Amino acid sequence: MARSTPSARDDATAAPQVLVPPSRAPLEAVVPLVPGRIADHTSCLILKVGQVVFRLMEDRLSELGLRIRHYSLLATLAERGPMSQGQLGAYLRIDGATMVATIDDLEALGLVERRRAQRDRRQSVVSITADGEAMLGRVEELMRSLDDEYLQEVTSNQRSQLHRLMEKLSQGKVLATAFDTLRGR
Repeated sequence: MARSTPSARDDATAAPQVLVPPSRAPLEAVVPLVPGRIADHTSCLILKVGQVVFRLMEDRLSELGLRIRHYSLLATLAERGPMSQGQLGAYLRIDGATMVATIDDLEALGLVERRRAQRDRRQSVVSITADGEAMLGRVEELMRSLDDEYLQEVTSNQRSQLHRLMEKLSQGKVLATAFDTLRGR
């Protein structure tokens, strides 16, 4: 719910202010994604903005029959070359069951192929196909357009700064170690 703020006139004749739920707020009223004192916490801002962007991107990627996890896998294979399912899961921090389902989806679409490893026939090695490379190009173009669309309220310099800060957090030890420890429980 939106917070009301005290008016300049706080007398008995002033009309009481009514809190309006976001779904019923007038179109011109923008209710923040992270309202009130919750927005005092950077982690809360990152979480909610991340959730919203994730949902919006998942919606748009669904038009291509894909999800963000599919994009992550395709981009990783294009960048790093063929990898085992286990290596992909560890690198992307995706659990085994989700990784298998993701590879199954992409394989059914002809975007990746899975082969038995030469050294250890128990392992599968996954590689991107030519169709996967073509789809990756389409997805990356879509991602750039979504960045432009959803981040238009910040300047180019602010966007670059935000990107650098998020990249620093992503590449740092603190969050990675905490998350890997939590996943290992």
